[in-house]
Amino acid sequence: MNEYDSSKIADLLSDTHDFSLTDIAEEADVLLLNTCSIREKAQEKVFHQLGRWKNLKKHNSKLIIGVGGCVASQEGMQIRQRANYVDIIFGPQTLHRLPNMIDAVDSRRIPIIDISFPELEKFDYLPMTRIENPTAFVSIMEGCNKYCTFCIVPYTRGEEISRPCDDILFEISHLANQGVREVNLLGQNVNAYRGITFEGKICTFSELLRLISMIDGIDRIRFTTSHPMEFTDDLIDVYKDTPKLVSFLHLPVQSGSDRILTLMKRSYTVTEYKQIIRKLQAIRPNIQISSDFIIGFPTESQQDFEKTLKLVKEINFDMSFSFIYSQRPGTPAADISDNIPIEEKKERLSILQNHINQQALQWSRRMLGTTQRLLVEGPSSKNTIELTGRTVNNRIVKFKGSINMIGTFVDVKITDVYGHTLYGVLLCNENKIAHHIAGNHA
Repeated sequence: MNEYDSSKIADLLSDTHDFSLTDIAEEADVLLLNTCSIREKAQEKVFHQLGRWKNLKKHNSKLIIGVGGCVASQEGMQIRQRANYVDIIFGPQTLHRLPNMIDAVDSRRIPIIDISFPELEKFDYLPMTRIENPTAFVSIMEGCNKYCTFCIVPYTRGEEISRPCDDILFEISHLANQGVREVNLLGQNVNAYRGITFEGKICTFSELLRLISMIDGIDRIRFTTSHPMEFTDDLIDVYKDTPKLVSFLHLPVQSGSDRILTLMKRSYTVTEYKQIIRKLQAIRPNIQISSDFIIGFPTESQQDFEKTLKLVKEINFDMSFSFIYSQRPGTPAADISDNIPIEEKKERLSILQNHINQQALQWSRRMLGTTQRLLVEGPSSKNTIELTGRTVNNRIVKFKGSINMIGTFVDVKITDVYGHTLYGVLLCNENKIAHHIAGNHA
């Protein structure tokens, strides 16, 4: 979500102030720090970065420094109290007001703090996405109503609110006209989507997926992040009749222990989670699953951790985002005694990640010698004669090809495996595939 918000900020300020991005802080007229409070010690990392920028302000009194995102929403005035040279503090829902904030600071030299929650107002002010890549993120909803005991998101991004269905379809059609072939739908709990249609009816997430699949030019649909509570049968059924929906799912479970899930207020059991996966596997036998895990949640016992490892093996997760638990001030879990030594947490995390890495390697090795359809995303960052593409199951593949293949689909035979990255040789590009099909019908 932060990556998406940052790109929107760049587009917005390019339109309103003709600003362009720079990697050199000393050249900037405005320095913006878009923050996330999910990771450990996020607040301290913010102040360390601000400390580095403080010296720049001493030499350039007109420099404007702003802090946005979830840490800004969480800390508010405390940022000014610790760093009084910060000019603008804005939240995830007020980033669209940045042009006016910058103008006000520039003319009056007074600080501005706006961390309010005006729901979907920002989408009415953000410019239409300009993109040159074949893939694009599309935010379909904001906020979260789940209030998991460890999570700060509902307090920093507000409660769940869905964008109107027609606005989303219009944006995706606009992206398709620019050459986008794959969209990744974004939301804190994306499958909780309930948008209003032009006729005033409710559009569910499953209905939205089917509508998007009918947009010409869009050939693949991904989404993140989903929640097990809303992974209902109507959504599972979309995997039966919507081939554009990829065979890869990120579905956070957080723990394999029902006791810990209850303490986390996740509102499902391990058995219920496994039932979702089994239903999906019955429809798409080769679907690959990734997940989130929090290791060392307060009172997590060795037995609880062993249950998590057991679930990892049963589901055969392809990858994970796994973290050591760290307290977030203001969350209910912060009041639970964190009685697990940090070294024990690190050891458990290492064991978990090693298990999942081995499973990921086995998934990759199964793909050796197979033919995979790739969406070519661009040149390789490490080898200029190579291109990179992504498989339907979210694997990056590198192969030799020409730049005119970027934004098209190609068939590649997998010849080598390195963890999550695969190497292959080009078999057929999209134009030849289309020509072959046309020839067969002649």
